Amino acid sequence: MKSNQRWIIPILILLAISIYINLPNHPGIHIGDFHKEIETHLGLDLVGGVQALLEADLPEDVVISQENMQTARGIIEDRVNGLGVSEAVVQIAGDRRILVELPGEQDPEQALATVKETALLEFVDFGDLSVQEASLLYNAKIQTDYQTSTDNADLSTSSPDNPVFHTVITGASIKQVGVTTDGIGNPRVIFELTPEGSIIFSEFTSANIGSMLAIVLDKEVISTPRIDDAITGGQGSISGNFTIDSANELAIQLRYGSLPVPLKVVQTQTIGPTLGEDSLNRSLVAGIIGMAVVMVFMALYYRLPGLIADLALLMYALITFAIYRWIPITLTLPGIAGFILTFGVAVDANVLIFERMKEELRKGRTIQQAISLGWERAWPSIRDSNLSTLITSAILFWFGSSFGASIVKGFSLTLAIGVLVSLFTAVTATRTFLHLMLDNIKAADRPEWFGV
Repeated sequence: MKSNQRWIIPILILLAISIYINLPNHPGIHIGDFHKEIETHLGLDLVGGVQALLEADLPEDVVISQENMQTARGIIEDRVNGLGVSEAVVQIAGDRRILVELPGEQDPEQALATVKETALLEFVDFGDLSVQEASLLYNAKIQTDYQTSTDNADLSTSSPDNPVFHTVITGASIKQVGVTTDGIGNPRVIFELTPEGSIIFSEFTSANIGSMLAIVLDKEVISTPRIDDAITGGQGSISGNFTIDSANELAIQLRYGSLPVPLKVVQTQTIGPTLGEDSLNRSLVAGIIGMAVVMVFMALYYRLPGLIADLALLMYALITFAIYRWIPITLTLPGIAGFILTFGVAVDANVLIFERMKEELRKGRTIQQAISLGWERAWPSIRDSNLSTLITSAILFWFGSSFGASIVKGFSLTLAIGVLVSLFTAVTATRTFLHLMLDNIKAADRPEWFGV
């Protein structure tokens, strides 16, 4: 009996942690250098936001490879997540279009501008220009000898009135990017170059000490530093008239690279918070009804063990929701559907076990024997059924990840988490509670407690 109850303390600790994580308006966990924000992330269909359809800004006769579209999709997904958008949905729609959903986005114009920006960064040699001459070109559009396939500039000649500057390296040579502040609090973007970029940059700066070096984003000068020393360590910074927001925006663009194809917004749709709130309320009502129906059935049909299973079901709901908040997982309508579906899965193992228990009790077994034999003989069925569900969830998750079907991906993830937690609550928690309450009860004295 004692061995069967050894889990009671860990179960109670886990339950207390889950209740703590699920507290509304959670302040987060801050211990030393460890900081973890705890909040519920809701998807576009629940919290509102912006849905945009992006299309390749190239002539119809230009063939765009699927590889380039997949690369663009990945870059856009990284960018919008870098903006702080909670679990944006980014998926390919056809051969030339990408669908972007930004849940809870309050400034859609700025977000979409960052999403579709090609962000071509160049380090440009300003040669013999003086500090004053270079500063006059700040925020100006210039021509460089590095051209993309969409540039139409004629670089055959360079004149004082129409100079063409030499590009030393581009943003493709940047390995890492971050944002910091200088000694007086001005924001700046710091970067680390790739080994190849470090060699080129080191040779150039060593040979051009005292010259001006422009940092150019999409042919627009954003900074004009002077090369005071050779930069041989492969690390540098971009200073300019930055705010924290503009520095972060630039860092996001550089961190996640240039899009392989230019994009334009062909359609936008704003989903208001009223519609999202209505969907959320309906989902909560559906979840409460589904859970209540399952609990009533278990209590009426299995009597005392059913009530214990109901306690384990409540524990299951608390632990599962705490996992959603901790990871965090963005809840969408399909995700909530997966969560509600697992209410039934959570008691599936209990049904198998209790039926086996009733059979053993009818044969005259003691409570201890009935519980042990019920778990032992029901376990193969429980294991195989849940394993098949996990395999299906893995296939659905792979499908959603490979084909941009984020709805399928969210459903499969919530379903898999529900199955794993339900295994713990059914196999460990319910069994522990049963032994704790029933080990000293003779089934022959109270058979009606078990529906026998």
